[in-house]
Amino acid sequence: MITAQPLDPVGAEISGLAVGPLTPEQVGTLRDLLAEHGVLVLRAQDADDGADHAFTAFLRSLGELAFTTGETPLPGHPDLNLISNVGRTTPPRSNFHIDTGYVARPPAYTALRAVEIPAQGGQTLFSNQYRAHDTLPADLRDRVAGRTIRHVVTGLDLGPDDEAAADHPVLRPHPVSGRVALYLDAPKRCAAVSGMDDDESAATIGALLAHSTRADNVYRHTWRPGDVVVWDNGAVLHQADHSGVVGDRVMHRGMVAAYPGVA
Repeated sequence: MITAQPLDPVGAEISGLAVGPLTPEQVGTLRDLLAEHGVLVLRAQDADDGADHAFTAFLRSLGELAFTTGETPLPGHPDLNLISNVGRTTPPRSNFHIDTGYVARPPAYTALRAVEIPAQGGQTLFSNQYRAHDTLPADLRDRVAGRTIRHVVTGLDLGPDDEAAADHPVLRPHPVSGRVALYLDAPKRCAAVSGMDDDESAATIGALLAHSTRADNVYRHTWRPGDVVVWDNGAVLHQADHSGVVGDRVMHRGMVAAYPGVA
């Protein structure tokens, strides 16, 4: 039986599930848990990229896989990204964001598998975007009600047929739960708020992000060997904390293109 122990202020630690091919019943349970909790932490998983491809099979059970053009693929596994600080002379940079929000149908789910854990640092942060919506000051809520944000690509080399921009509601009903989440991205990826000039757009996006990512609205995940963490891009923002990292930090990432059963 799959059980969920809620984390504060977002997420849940899952037991009773092994990463690998899922039954339809397990898929339905995970879909509902992701829509409710936003982030699911699965500890002590034996989910390497060997012959059984357990991590990829787990992702494929949740839906068709997505890959972001311009990202670094994992050798031998073109559906997965390699995320690593190995060989870098400067730490990677990361802001709170969603994955591939500049397309009309952004990936529903993202998962990371811990491959190498640094001796110090390297946490991943998640913000509760349901709570961010529910606690919006009335004046800010009124200012963005009915508006959209223009999400744009940054820092990637896309092909001529790849999407590079899309409009999404600021206050976005979740496709599975129906709950409204504050739907944002990193500042440079939020080009404009509909009906606002550049200065008002930038100020509004800054205020929304500052509200969303307050310390009391963020769960900091400290990685352990064998961790697999999967999250719902419609319910949370995420950020890697690269400050003070000591040692190698290597993750394998996969994304699921759409919510099961949602057109």
